[in-house]
Amino acid sequence: MRRYSRLRKIGNETRFETSYVLPIIRDNIANGNIRVVGRTLLQERQRLDTLAGQLWGDGSLWWVLAAASNIGWGLQVPPGTIIIIPDMGDIVRYIGE
Repeated sequence: MRRYSRLRKIGNETRFETSYVLPIIRDNIANGNIRVVGRTLLQERQRLDTLAGQLWGDGSLWWVLAAASNIGWGLQVPPGTIIIIPDMGDIVRYIGE
C-alpha cells in the first residue's frame, strides 16, 4: 500500500505527489464504505507510527491513521487527539495493497 504515487518524468527528474488515496480514505469513511473499528485518544509520547505498528504490524502505515483521522502531518499530533482506526480490509478493498 503506497502513500505516494509517481508522476511521469519531467526532463531527468522524477517527481512525486501525495497519492490520490488520502481523499478516498476520508470520503469513504465519511459515507460509511470504510468501517471504523475503533477510536483511541493519543497519549503523551505516543506516535502514529508506533500505533500503526501495534494495530497492523507495520509502522509505515501511520498515514492511514492520519488520513482516517483528518490529520495533515502525522509527526506533530498533540496528545489528546482522537485517532480513528479504520478497518484495514476495507482500506485494501478501496485502494489496493
